[in-house]
Amino acid sequence: MTEPVQPFFRPERTLINAFGIIILTSLFYFFGAMLRLIDELSLFWPLNAVMAGVFARYAFLNRPHYYLLSYAAMLVYDAITTNWGVASLAINLSNMVFIVTFAMLMQRDASQVKGDERPPLNVLKLFLYCLIASALCALVGTLASIGIDKYKLWPLFADWFSEQFSTGVLILPWVLTVRWPRSKTLVSPDMLWPFMAVVASVGASVLIGGAGSLAFPLAALIWCAIRYSLPVTCLVMLITGVAEIVLVGNSTIQFNTAAPLETAQLFSARLGIAIMALCPLMVSTSVASINALMLQVARRANYDYLTGALSRSGLLETLKKPPFADTRYGSLCVMLIDIDYFKRINDSYGHECGDAVLTAFGERAIRAVGTKGLVARMGGEEFVVVCPGVSLKEGLELAEQLRQRIADYPFNWQEKTLSITISIGLSHQDCIEPGVIDAFTRLMPVADRHLYRSKQSGRNQVTSTSDVGLGSGKVISETI
Repeated sequence: MTEPVQPFFRPERTLINAFGIIILTSLFYFFGAMLRLIDELSLFWPLNAVMAGVFARYAFLNRPHYYLLSYAAMLVYDAITTNWGVASLAINLSNMVFIVTFAMLMQRDASQVKGDERPPLNVLKLFLYCLIASALCALVGTLASIGIDKYKLWPLFADWFSEQFSTGVLILPWVLTVRWPRSKTLVSPDMLWPFMAVVASVGASVLIGGAGSLAFPLAALIWCAIRYSLPVTCLVMLITGVAEIVLVGNSTIQFNTAAPLETAQLFSARLGIAIMALCPLMVSTSVASINALMLQVARRANYDYLTGALSRSGLLETLKKPPFADTRYGSLCVMLIDIDYFKRINDSYGHECGDAVLTAFGERAIRAVGTKGLVARMGGEEFVVVCPGVSLKEGLELAEQLRQRIADYPFNWQEKTLSITISIGLSHQDCIEPGVIDAFTRLMPVADRHLYRSKQSGRNQVTSTSDVGLGSGKVISETI
């Protein structure tokens, strides 16, 4: 199993976090400044949405000193590249208003979710929070820009608000959902068709023009929402929205061929693109929720709800699938495990205590086996551990470690201490063919016989076998 990729921002790395915030702020400030179209107004300003997403995603960054670092980086960039002077304090304050407002609203929702799981993306709340943050940002930014820009109050407010709202709606879903891929994914040619349809529809928008042309990519984006994961759909939506805004801003997509681009047209285009993003994002989140529900149902079918181990059917299904079904393993070790005197526990302390013992054992067994094999509950107090590619010596060592771990750590129940032990029957075979299911089927009866011998010999022990003469029924065993 591959180790999960650690995020760049982590609570214990204060200096690196600070450095990252400064770099991100400076980079996206520069990018937005390069897209200034109408005097001092930027065509597309990604800074606020990116930083708001970062602060919303990592709760530990919501500290005054991190916010101040981002604000200071904006002021330094303005001092170097503009002559706004004192007005820069208020203009960049408007940026911080958007960032802090959105981050705080999202963190309020996240604090209401129990556990460490990240709350699912709520598209309607994201739209609402973008609307609130954009309105407050536009109000502060408009008042700060009156002395700099030649536009009056309403055109300034319309441009600030539409830009902040559209940029937030396009960028924030991707920033909040993007994850480092856990494994390499091969992209088949069929998977490219939805994206190619988006490209073609944007091309049609350029060729045909008119206000309605902005909605041309909608059907293709819904196709992407159905076929792609939520982060990929958000990325495609971001690319499409930015492309349309830039094309409108440069009059490549024209609403009226007889008139040059006006702020009102750009205002309408931005809001239209932002609203259009609602549909594919809602479809994508719905598909993601359905897939998560199906995965949960499948997990309930394949895993034992009490212990967290695989169920009997789940184990067999797992062994039939890659990597177990198509990999040539040099050996296979099967351990059949039984909790000693489990019926006595149920009779003396009740079935609730018995369930608690099963749960504790399942957790300890899964931790002890780790990535070396699979743990499954076969029924009642009987478990099996399947370890492909493990030698007889390694299997014996693992079985003995598991036995000792259970015996050395008593189980506490209602102020009583219960000493739990297990008996293990171990079977092993070398030189198995591709796939392990057939070898597992042959080794299970052998492990069962040795489990019986462990019980007959006094319990709390491991009885094992080598693979010598398995085909003829001859068994070599030893007791540890």
